Amino acid sequence: MKLVSSHLPPRRATWFSLLTLSSLWLLTFLCSPQSASARPADTLRVTPVLEELFVDPTCYSVLEDPSGQLTLAEVREPARARQFQAGNLLPTTTMEHPGSAYWLRLVVRAEGKLSQHWYLEMFDSHLNSVDFFPADGAAPTYTGSAFPLSTRKFPYKNFLFRLPLQPNQTQTYYLRLNSNSKTTFLSRLRTEQPLAVHFQTEYGLLGAFYGVLLIMVVYNLCLYLFIGEQTYLRYVLYVLSCSLVFLSEDGLGFQYLWPDYPALNELIVAGSPIILLLTFSYYARQFLDMPLRLPHFDQWVRGVVLLSVGGLVIDAVWLHLGWGFWFYLLPYGLIYYAAVRVWQRGQRPARYFLLAHALVAISVGFLILRKLGISTFTSTATVYSMNVAFVIEVVVLSYALGEKIKAIKDATIRAQDKLVKQLRKKHQVQEQLVEQLHHNQTLKDQLNTELEGLVAQRTEELRRQSDTITAQNRELVQANGLLALQSAAIEKLNTELQQDLQDVKTARVLSKEVDFGEFSQIYPDKDSCLAYLANLKWAEGYHCRKCGHEKYCDGREPHSRRCTKCRYVESATAYTLLQKCKFSIIKAFYAVFLIYTHKGNYSSQELSRVLDLRQGTCWSFSQKVLEAMRRRRHGPDFDENEGWTHVLLDATTTEAEEAVAEESAAQA
Repeated sequence: MKLVSSHLPPRRATWFSLLTLSSLWLLTFLCSPQSASARPADTLRVTPVLEELFVDPTCYSVLEDPSGQLTLAEVREPARARQFQAGNLLPTTTMEHPGSAYWLRLVVRAEGKLSQHWYLEMFDSHLNSVDFFPADGAAPTYTGSAFPLSTRKFPYKNFLFRLPLQPNQTQTYYLRLNSNSKTTFLSRLRTEQPLAVHFQTEYGLLGAFYGVLLIMVVYNLCLYLFIGEQTYLRYVLYVLSCSLVFLSEDGLGFQYLWPDYPALNELIVAGSPIILLLTFSYYARQFLDMPLRLPHFDQWVRGVVLLSVGGLVIDAVWLHLGWGFWFYLLPYGLIYYAAVRVWQRGQRPARYFLLAHALVAISVGFLILRKLGISTFTSTATVYSMNVAFVIEVVVLSYALGEKIKAIKDATIRAQDKLVKQLRKKHQVQEQLVEQLHHNQTLKDQLNTELEGLVAQRTEELRRQSDTITAQNRELVQANGLLALQSAAIEKLNTELQQDLQDVKTARVLSKEVDFGEFSQIYPDKDSCLAYLANLKWAEGYHCRKCGHEKYCDGREPHSRRCTKCRYVESATAYTLLQKCKFSIIKAFYAVFLIYTHKGNYSSQELSRVLDLRQGTCWSFSQKVLEAMRRRRHGPDFDENEGWTHVLLDATTTEAEEAVAEESAAQA
């Protein structure tokens, strides 16, 4: 095999200085294919001036063992040794067949006396089994992700093995690798000094990364506890699931959190992507308001997410094909498309969602290329691009979430201002009504004064004619009749004024000019509402719904009616819009009145504030009223000028059947 000592950036390392790059480039030139004929192929040469070497595919050979039964002695036999293939001659530089054992042969020669110890680092921490066989005949090391961390000589998230190199000697090292998923053979030789620097830099960057995630989790969790907005809690769950994916991917979780539980580590590695998909869709759908803005598309997204989760579970438990990342593409693409549509419809925070996840999509593309064994774009920047993209995403989405809450607050303030203007108009109308009532009272007082004057005048005439009472008896009888008519007129006028006042209040209810306090004067309690609903329901006479009988008696509940023939009891609210209403019937009356008189354009937030009910309850009841209004408009006897109380008698077929069953059970 050809010797190449190129300096490629490690998977978790920072950029080295220009001087180090220059020296490694010179070594690459010396180890290029043109000079390979001067020394044995398949040999890595280390010198005292070198500090690390990237193990290029040309620097190791691979033997696949499909049976997984070969021993080290069998691998060293000449027949088997000739079956080793150079890493650069393989179709890919990955383990293409999960479950097979792969033998790596690494030949290293120490040029001169080395001042530091050399170590071999395997970058992929998900190898289930890693057996290292030293060249000096020492005891082999058996470890892997399927074994506790204590089986490793160095408690490090990657696999690290010491190479006991002897001066001016060539030694051959063998590694037996086994994995349940496709993985690469990426590795590097390092000395002690750059290894220590690498540890400090890597753990510093990873600590900063997880520190940012922890800060965002605590920050958004506090906002959820203080504000009560559920979107913050969904965002916290999403960040935690992403943290779990990164902990399982880079091996820090196995190193620090569950080092003695390899089975738990495998479960988290397989299950964290599934949890990530669920929490991401759970958060993104509410952030984009998909159930409200795109209700039909939201159902498709939910179905695709569930199907993808099922595919991930099947691949993780039974198939082990390593296709899990493909199941992310369709639901992720649908959610991204939904974000575009929501943004086009005017939701400004959606543009931050698109920006943040565009960066994540690019980093996921690099990850897919690495999973497929395409290492063309593999570098420090691309390997860590997902960490950087996710940090940017966390910060941007936190800002977008804050902007969304601010937009909701501004919309609430605008709605409140609009309501204040409406209340002012209602107040003006109320003042006009009060003035009209004062004017009516003035007319009434004037009429009473005139009548009192007439009565006084007539009394004076009767007093003057008392001496001629016999002669003027007929006039007195007529005068008494006139007085009786005047008294009847006064009483009739008082009655008409009271009726006018009641009619004015009722008219104001029908013309959207009354608040809840005045509405309660028309329907002061539950009994009056039930009485009105019963009279409205049986205005055309009673007919038993079970037997058709027309005679009834009072039931146990107020204003309910019991058939005198079959004893079937029907309540006043049965087969009406208020059937199974979970809150006060007075508030339900007022809610129907507000929604109907505003032609359905009355928000559930405002209804929740006016009735002092939860917004979810108001929203559900509003949908029920709107559906009843729609059915009423399509009814054959619909009249444009009819009042809002016609909607009360609307009930769906399902609710009617449930009412019959429930009241039959109550009768039994």
